[in-house]
Amino acid sequence: MTSYMATMTKPAMPLLRRDSSHRLWIVLSFLSTYLIWGSTYLAIRYAIETIPPLVTVAIRHSLAGGVLFIWAWKRGFRPTTRNWVAGAIVGALFFFIGHGSLHWAEQYVTSGLAALLIATEPMFILLLGSLTGKEKINWMNSLGLVVGLAGVAILSAEGLSLHASNWIGMGAVLLGSLAWSAGVIVSPKLPMPQDSIGRAAVPLLCGAVMLHVAALLTGEYHQVKWHAVSMKSWLGLGYLVVFGSIVTFTAYSWLLEHCSPTLVATHTYANPVVAVLLGWWLAGEPVSMRLALSTSAILAAILLIQRGERVNPEVRPCSEPVRDSSAA
Repeated sequence: MTSYMATMTKPAMPLLRRDSSHRLWIVLSFLSTYLIWGSTYLAIRYAIETIPPLVTVAIRHSLAGGVLFIWAWKRGFRPTTRNWVAGAIVGALFFFIGHGSLHWAEQYVTSGLAALLIATEPMFILLLGSLTGKEKINWMNSLGLVVGLAGVAILSAEGLSLHASNWIGMGAVLLGSLAWSAGVIVSPKLPMPQDSIGRAAVPLLCGAVMLHVAALLTGEYHQVKWHAVSMKSWLGLGYLVVFGSIVTFTAYSWLLEHCSPTLVATHTYANPVVAVLLGWWLAGEPVSMRLALSTSAILAAILLIQRGERVNPEVRPCSEPVRDSSAA
C-alpha cells in the first residue's frame, strides 16, 4: 500500500495528487472487498470438496500471512510484542472464529445462503459500535441496514428452505459474523502494526496457528487424502490465498484505518449479488427480475449507510491521509 504523510509545507499540486491517490486507493479497496470477497464463497465450496474445511482455512491463512509477513519484513517491518498480542486477538476474532466457522459451515449450507447470513455483519457492527460509542445510530443508516437486509433476502428467497438448511451451519455462520464484527470494533483500539502490510500479516499468522491446532484436535489432518485432492479444490484454495486473503484482506485492513467500520462492512451486501452473477456466468443460471430488484435495494442500502455516516459529525466516513502508514 502507498504511504501517506500529511504535511502543511508541501505545494498545492502535490497535495492534490496525494489526495487523489488516497481516494483512488479507497475506491480500489472497496471494489476488491465487493467483488473478490463476493467470489470467495464459491471458491470455499470448491476447496472444501476434497480438503477438510479447517485444514483449508489454516493453509489459506498460513500461506497468505507468510507471504505478507516476508514482504513487510523486507520493507523494514519489525513487530513488537504488543503487536503480536493485538494480532492474536484480532486473528482469533477474524480468522479462527470468523473464517473458521464460515469454512466449516459451508459443508452444510450453500454458498449463497452463507453470503446472505454474513450480510448481518453491518447490523452487528452498528449495534456493537453504538455500545462502545464508535458508531452513531441515526434514521438514515438504520434505514440502510433494513433496506440492505431486504435486498439480500429478495436475492436468496427462492433458495432459502428451512427444511433443507442445516440450522447448525446457519448458526455457525452467524457466530462467525458476530465475531468478525467484534474484531472490526476492537481492532482500532489495539496496538496493531502501523505498517499496512504487517497489519494484515500478523493477525493472519496468529489466526492460522489457532486454526492448525483446531484442525489437529478435531482430527481433520488425519482425514486428508492428499493424493485424492481434486484440481478444483487446489484452484479454489489458491484463489482464496492470493485474492481472498493477500489482496483483499490487505485492502480491508487499510480501509479499517481510513473509513467507518459500518461503511467498510457494506461489502457484505454486495457479495451475494456477485455470487449470483457468478452462478449465471459459470453455471448458466438465469438472471431474473428478482436479481434486478435485489441489486437496486443493495445499492440503495450502501448509499444510505454512506450518507448516514456523513450525518454524524463525530464520525467521518473516510478520513484524509494524516499519517505515515509505513512506519513499523
